[in-house]
Amino acid sequence: MDIDLHTHTTASDGSLSPTELVRLAHEAGVRRLAVTDHDTVAGLEAARATAAEVGIDLVDGVEISCSWERREIHVLGLWIRPRDSALRAALEGQHARREARAERIARRLAGKGMPGALEGARDQAAGAPVTRPHFARWLVARGHAPDVPTAFRRWLGNGKAASVSVAWPAMAEVIDWIRLAGGVAVLAHPLKYRCTATRLRRLVTDFRAAGGTGLEFPASGADPGQVATCVRLAHETGLAASAGSDFHGPRPWQRTPGGVPHPPTAVTPIWSLPAGDSAIAAESRRD
Repeated sequence: MDIDLHTHTTASDGSLSPTELVRLAHEAGVRRLAVTDHDTVAGLEAARATAAEVGIDLVDGVEISCSWERREIHVLGLWIRPRDSALRAALEGQHARREARAERIARRLAGKGMPGALEGARDQAAGAPVTRPHFARWLVARGHAPDVPTAFRRWLGNGKAASVSVAWPAMAEVIDWIRLAGGVAVLAHPLKYRCTATRLRRLVTDFRAAGGTGLEFPASGADPGQVATCVRLAHETGLAASAGSDFHGPRPWQRTPGGVPHPPTAVTPIWSLPAGDSAIAAESRRD
């Protein structure tokens, strides 16, 4: 598809710079691209400059971590105003939370005989906020894991030895940040949270009630049942469909930018709505 509304750069935990990502997306045939780094808008200026050069419609975005019923949930903010002062202040708070988590992860890894993890992860981050993938890459570089997925399965995934919880802000608060910055909120990869069907429906319903606008549909390779689940949830709540690759870099298991199917015709695509109009988010709140 020529639209991709979920990608990452070296401004967070991606492996390509904003310029490299935009050029790769252009080569892949993407015409509308959202850069949605984790809890930062630092890569958007460079991405926009390159997008103007190659003729891509760049959507200013961000992916923000939050909490819902004691679970970490990710919400995409699309068509945001990246210079909004309130949003930037909120993202500074997110950065502080990530720094505190990074220090705790490093202490846990040191306790397992792997000292130097914080410095190593910071080297991997190269100035970006330190995330778990940066620790994973350091673990691979030091020979503690053969690849990034294994590093998560052994050490960094939920419930593993170096797993650390974070007091992320509530989902409703994060949705308000996005709406006040002129954007629309999309629930990222809803099927990855390992919820029961009942709990997933409650999550999506709460997301809509809090002012959410869109639901991210599965990327390529999803089974028909997963797609049908998202169609049903979108119909039940009135959420629009979004689509994105969640691209982090050229890796064997990583789909390319734009490597996502078009949402089913039975649902309304989010890009058909008046992009960035705060009224969209307001209308999505049910009485």
